[in-house]
Amino acid sequence: MNSKSITKDHIKKFFFNIVRIRRIEQAIAERYHLGEMKCPMHLSVGQEGPAVGISMFLNPADKMLSTHRSHAHYLAKGGNLNRMIAELFGRASGCSAGMGGSMHLIDRSCGFEGATAIVGNTIPIATGVSLSQKISNSDSFTVVCFGEGATEEGVFYECLNLASVKNLPLVFLVENNRYSVYTPLAPRQSHKRSITKVAEAHGIKTLAGNGNQAQEVMSICKHATDYVRNERKPVLLDINTYRYLEHCGPNNDDHLNYRSSDEIKHWLSNDVIRQTESDLFKIGIDANQLHSSIKKDVDLEVENAFAFANDACYPSIEKSASYEYA
Repeated sequence: MNSKSITKDHIKKFFFNIVRIRRIEQAIAERYHLGEMKCPMHLSVGQEGPAVGISMFLNPADKMLSTHRSHAHYLAKGGNLNRMIAELFGRASGCSAGMGGSMHLIDRSCGFEGATAIVGNTIPIATGVSLSQKISNSDSFTVVCFGEGATEEGVFYECLNLASVKNLPLVFLVENNRYSVYTPLAPRQSHKRSITKVAEAHGIKTLAGNGNQAQEVMSICKHATDYVRNERKPVLLDINTYRYLEHCGPNNDDHLNYRSSDEIKHWLSNDVIRQTESDLFKIGIDANQLHSSIKKDVDLEVENAFAFANDACYPSIEKSASYEYA
């Protein structure tokens, strides 16, 4: 990828967003034990890069769909922090009216068309949204974010095929963190299998790279979004990343020994925030001072968001029936 199109302002904006999302999720983890957030929580601490990278080059009219690990995507797409925290508290002012919780965020005001808990479930929904954009001759396009585990679902192949045959303006963004809960890639997929080759076999353009390298992930995402916006054809991104916390919950689960200490140390030493700080120093920006300034502002934003959630009302029992279906 050509990194020359990535400017100093791009790197600063990327850094702001990854630090902001990291601090917000750390605050959620720190407060989860208080019992105010009743829903299960899948945090993105460590894997903020892909969500921020792709969102850097989206317009408000572009659509995004996510998976159970949705906070980073929602925030990067422009979601409202007050409404997200209120949703985690199950309050009526939440972005899903207090009915969805962490795994079912939706906010169409910023183009975030929804997230669901079922693995791979938003892939066909995103394909349908993209098809509607094509039929209506819209200039916008759709991004669907999911983990590499979802590429083992049959619907993934079906949607690759439909997107290719119909030339849909759709970005398949695979956040490849190598684990499906506690199971690494090797027991789940043949060592000969390649996600990009699977997509290419369906006639879809592919790009791959490291989500922890700011300039690399932004270059890949800019290339992909330019391609889809101009060519009106699908593209698949296979971006490496890594989660630090447990699959579901706010804690560290390294005591379970399903991943080696050397592996964890490798990813921590190549953390996306640390890597981006290095990039900032190289272009003459004091990353430590910038980091401290961002954290101060975000901590105040977080305090206000939790206060907003605490003061909000719960949804009525009568209204809850409006969201039921069978």
